[in-house]
Amino acid sequence: MDNPYKRQDNFDKRFKLSLNKLYAWSLVDYDRVVMLDADNLFLQNTDELFQCGQFCAVFINPCVFHTGLFVLQPSMVVFKDMVRELQNGRENPDGADQGFIASYFPELLDKPMFHPPSNGTKVDGTYRLPLGYQMDASYYYLKLRWSVPCGPNSVITFPGAPWLKPWYWWSWPVLPLGLQWHEQRRQTLGYGAELAVILIQSAIYVGVIAMTRLARPSFSKLCYRRSDKSITLVHNSLKLVALWCILAAYVTPFFIIPHTVHPLLGWILYLLATFALCSIAINIFMLPMLPVLVPWLGIVGVLMVMAFPWYPDGVVRALFVFAYAFCSAPFLWASMVRIVQGLQLSLEREAFLPARLGESSPNSWFNKLY
Repeated sequence: MDNPYKRQDNFDKRFKLSLNKLYAWSLVDYDRVVMLDADNLFLQNTDELFQCGQFCAVFINPCVFHTGLFVLQPSMVVFKDMVRELQNGRENPDGADQGFIASYFPELLDKPMFHPPSNGTKVDGTYRLPLGYQMDASYYYLKLRWSVPCGPNSVITFPGAPWLKPWYWWSWPVLPLGLQWHEQRRQTLGYGAELAVILIQSAIYVGVIAMTRLARPSFSKLCYRRSDKSITLVHNSLKLVALWCILAAYVTPFFIIPHTVHPLLGWILYLLATFALCSIAINIFMLPMLPVLVPWLGIVGVLMVMAFPWYPDGVVRALFVFAYAFCSAPFLWASMVRIVQGLQLSLEREAFLPARLGESSPNSWFNKLY
């Protein structure tokens, strides 16, 4: 469905196709439809939602209901009227389904709370759903437990930063509840789509590690018969290149590992990939291994600190993470200094010394070689 709001100044292009949700009103073969986003996680059976009326939604925001989950009664009359309102340019604050549907049902805040009849019959009208049907995951991370008093604690939603959605492997352990989301996926869709790529990448990384362990190529021998200033400039450039290569070894796996793989597989593959890529940088520039792998060890440590399951609440967890980062910072700085010193030593040993030997040698071919 074409989005007529895509040229608004505040429009986010990731919502370009979100108005396709309106097609749910055209599913007239059904009495009720529960429309939900992919970042919802059901904790228990919620069949009672199909007893709700013509439209029902949850207010996460005190004034605007959330369209991550809502109940509707399909109707071609309502669907055609919504399409007509789109064409007429109904006001939409965000240009997405959230703003349009909220403007189409502006009086929902004044409607009664939905309580499912015990006899299983359907109710008519529009209703507010209890907050327990759209529990914001941030409520959980504050106390590391649920404390939503109104309604059953049935459905978790993950609003917020799009790059921290539960299907991304790197979102755990920042969002520990993501493991429950992936458990639901494992039981339904599975991970067959990513498994072949994971196996191929793992084999490549293991092969790279094996090759770098078996062969330690020496640094390219360079001879500069120029001024010391030129030599210093080249050496500084090589140091910068080496540091960028190490940084790339830690960043590149985020782009090549399948984004929606299970977090445990994703982090194992990330650690394997960074170790392989760091091994390449270590061999090319003849760097000491431990300083280059200090960030690798730091990542392993932060995963353990963040995934520790016995924190009393989210505040204590955040303080422990901050303390770990504070204590790790000197080690990261020392490793960077050690890397620069090791690179300087390699340059002096592999470049200057052969050059000086070449100058004292009478063999012209030896001088040209260096």
